[in-house]
Amino acid sequence: MRYTLISLFLFISFSYAEIFDGMTLFSAYSDDPEEENHYTRLIDNDDNILHSWTHERGPASMPYLLKDSTMLYPYRLENPSMCNGGVGGGISLYDWNGTVLWDYAFSNDNYQHHHDIQPMPNGNILVIAWERHTAFQDENSEFYGGEGSGWSEMGRQQVQNPLNQMWSEAIFEIEMIGEDSIDIVWEWHLWDHIVQDLDNTLPNYGIISEHPELMDINFGDVGDFDGMCGPQGDWIHFNAIDYNESLDQIVLSSRHNNEIYIIDHSTTTELASGHVGGNSGKGGDFLYRWGNPQTYGQGDASDQQLDSQHGVNWIPLGYPGGGNLILFNNFYYGEWQSAVYELVTPLNENGTYDLDSDLTYGPQGPVWFYIEDYFAWIQSGAYRLPNGNTLITVATAARIIEVSNEPPIVVWGHEIDDGQMIARAQKYPMDYLFPQYVVGDVDFDDELSLFDALMISDMIYGGGYPVTPPADVNLDGNVNISDVASLVQIILNQ
Repeated sequence: MRYTLISLFLFISFSYAEIFDGMTLFSAYSDDPEEENHYTRLIDNDDNILHSWTHERGPASMPYLLKDSTMLYPYRLENPSMCNGGVGGGISLYDWNGTVLWDYAFSNDNYQHHHDIQPMPNGNILVIAWERHTAFQDENSEFYGGEGSGWSEMGRQQVQNPLNQMWSEAIFEIEMIGEDSIDIVWEWHLWDHIVQDLDNTLPNYGIISEHPELMDINFGDVGDFDGMCGPQGDWIHFNAIDYNESLDQIVLSSRHNNEIYIIDHSTTTELASGHVGGNSGKGGDFLYRWGNPQTYGQGDASDQQLDSQHGVNWIPLGYPGGGNLILFNNFYYGEWQSAVYELVTPLNENGTYDLDSDLTYGPQGPVWFYIEDYFAWIQSGAYRLPNGNTLITVATAARIIEVSNEPPIVVWGHEIDDGQMIARAQKYPMDYLFPQYVVGDVDFDDELSLFDALMISDMIYGGGYPVTPPADVNLDGNVNISDVASLVQIILNQ
């Protein structure tokens, strides 16, 4: 009788677990440099391809669909200035028809984009970049980063790579200019927020355990030999970034440190380089960190809760769990098993985060997690959906699943079987695109022309253009030949 009741409960739960009605966006990803099948797809819940884009280069992480139907795509340059897993360098903006509207290579002697980007509400983009440091740097060095900016000059004892370099991290907020230029409107450098306890003659000397707001420059290895890239100097390995507009804060994920961080974005670039100012009053220092308190001299291996995690982001306000963080923990307690965590941060009314009595940041564990038969050692991520479900990407399995909240049951899934991976996917509401448009302007050029009429005709007869809301010219809820006739009449009357 007991097992009958359990089975009945699961049947009822599954029956009421609804799939979120939305469009899922993902890019095919491969570590094979000879792979040429690079594409991004937008699919519905029946696996129908609503739209697709093709690319000359493979993705660095995941694409982002914007409400005006354009798409941001971070991709891997053929010859990056620094190379390790997740290397990127290029960022493109595509229109709905696949035309590249803007393209920029964020790759030079000092900086190299890698992994993720984050579109912002103001139209700008946050970019993660490696920042190169040699042991000793001066103004004549091609890698000059300011007086005393070499890793040895900042108190690092040694590096473990043949390049004798240390690649730190920087965040840039860029504005797209023209077709191939940028304006850097804000920046943050990890190098401005490091501490060491080995040389009291250096200005960044301090007791590690008393400075959780800073990064211990001697924690962790620096670089090794990557099979695809050769020798590299990657230290922290940020792999994901997200922005919270209401808090004006940024969250970051470090694979190598098994830790996530939150920093203040309300600062100026000058304040971001220091330790005071901004909404938090703490400049560019860490406001919060979680996952591995050993990094700041607290606890031991038993206190570590994250291992090689990816894809950290805030759950939007108004969603179940709104304001919490959600992430993909690649190695669940060191096992060949992954898990998704939802975290309630110790955010206080001042917009900063409270330390526990043991001088570590809470929580003690996730408020919700999902663990089943899935595992990915790289990439991957999770996003909360408006109905409370969670969209999870298992990168190396090229698998996307949608899981209900309580009980956690897989209600939808999609896989690709062409030997590639999916770094991360997002699911958008069906009415996400085209929130504002002019009826009949299906190419979104702010003009009504015969080209719009031809595009509507192609939509009707399967000519390669998916049906979009502006095509319903006569507003009868259907797109058919009468819409073409209505649009032609409007154009003639003009």
